[in-house]
Amino acid sequence: MSTAQQPGAAGPVAHVRARSGGPLPLGPGAPAPAGMIRLTWPDSTGQALPVWPDGVTPALLEEYQVAPAPVERAGETRRVLAAVLKCCWTDLSVDPWPGSPAPVELVLDTYRALIGRTDDLMRNWAVGALRRLHDSAWVVVDDGVVVLGPRCALWPVEAHAQLQELVRRLPSPDRAELTVVGDADIVAAAMPTRSAVPAASAESAGSATPAESAGSAVSAPSDRSTESAESTVPTAPAQSAVSTESAVSTESAVSTESAVSVASAPSAESAAPAESAVSASAVVGGGRVEGGGAGFDDLLGAYDERRRAELVAAYMVVEHAAEPVQEVRFAALRDPALRHTLSEMLARRGRVLVQYRDRWISGYDDVCAATPGASGRDEAAAAAASRPPAGPAAGAGGEGSVGGGRLGVAERAVLTLVLVHSVAIPRAEGLLPEDSWLSPHPTPADELRRHTQLPIGELEAALRTLRHAGLLAQVKAGEEAGGYVPGPQFHRLTPSARRRLQEELILAAGPNTPLAAAVRARRSAR
Repeated sequence: MSTAQQPGAAGPVAHVRARSGGPLPLGPGAPAPAGMIRLTWPDSTGQALPVWPDGVTPALLEEYQVAPAPVERAGETRRVLAAVLKCCWTDLSVDPWPGSPAPVELVLDTYRALIGRTDDLMRNWAVGALRRLHDSAWVVVDDGVVVLGPRCALWPVEAHAQLQELVRRLPSPDRAELTVVGDADIVAAAMPTRSAVPAASAESAGSATPAESAGSAVSAPSDRSTESAESTVPTAPAQSAVSTESAVSTESAVSTESAVSVASAPSAESAAPAESAVSASAVVGGGRVEGGGAGFDDLLGAYDERRRAELVAAYMVVEHAAEPVQEVRFAALRDPALRHTLSEMLARRGRVLVQYRDRWISGYDDVCAATPGASGRDEAAAAAASRPPAGPAAGAGGEGSVGGGRLGVAERAVLTLVLVHSVAIPRAEGLLPEDSWLSPHPTPADELRRHTQLPIGELEAALRTLRHAGLLAQVKAGEEAGGYVPGPQFHRLTPSARRRLQEELILAAGPNTPLAAAVRARRSAR
């Protein structure tokens, strides 16, 4: 029986939504789905976030030397998150979340003090990092003020001591008190009432609302003009280890790295833009964390401590690794009985194991991903990518399920072009295996500009969105060479999702070919 058809399937679908679209908005008094914590605001509304099993964070991937999902400018993103923590965690005697609001300019000044540079390029990078963190719910930027985001509530209590040491070691900015508008006045103006309610938005993960909010609050020039890889569309840091530079001593740098690495190590899960946003004013009234078991105790309780640890390690690795991992390295993947239990753990999160010969990774359950409003911007977007009218202009995705929302027309069109030039054409020339969706043949940016009617700004915005979703990756090779190839989320497609995508690519690349006619005939016969 498929996951979504089982009793209690609302839980797996909720986890799919949270993984793909960010924290789930909850109405007053509504409980969090099983396996999630509830972040409750003063008006009893809240948000739900999945809980990591046994308190293990994705930082465990470093222990096994497994690469997590890549994040652009991860160093700046980690350092900006550390600067936000420095500015917002003003009372170290309490938990860091929700913390206190701080002016965006104070965070940027703290970042400058941390890296020891004050040039405009560094500021632009910091602005881009703030936006990535905002849309991935690690921070909330609203009306010139920043606060710690819902994901910071997942930092384990055991890591708070290291985080406290990090905050103490980070330098404070050398800035004169503003004579016209002080920091306290900026915060007060942005927080009109302490009882403001969260601005939970039902808009799509791909909508411009979070980015626009960040953009209005962080009004620095964006780094888009440098190169399209300098993203200003927020995503989460891949390995939240802060490596400080010239402004901090080597000893301090090591301490900083270990503190945030243990505490926050965000993963591919948090790379998706947040489905619902919380206004900074809502956090001023305070918030509390409620509930919180991962929901695996009945599955893991039958195993001894060693086997339990092996299952949790395999679960975290297949969920957060950038590529499929070798089964020989993990007992829970080698042993059929343990692998069955691992599959049951994943099923409760709307996930399944995907096998590539002797390698494994996780992906969305096909039925859960097909549930309206459930599937996400990452691998499910690639999977459902696409029920468009034939032709690249229609895009690689149709009404596709992408988290709380859908990939826009521009993103679908650009994804289609990359798949045609990087996969379909090389495959037709015999340069790629039949079932491969990863390609060493990049689509140059100039090729995208020539074959799309999108304005350059929309094209770059679509490329950023697709890169942050893991659907595209940028290949750099000198000043002019390089381009875009399908991203790591294509590893996570199930066999049926790969077949669907193959059919959609045939319809997009050659709508009038005999193959396309055969696809349409087969579908009409179903």
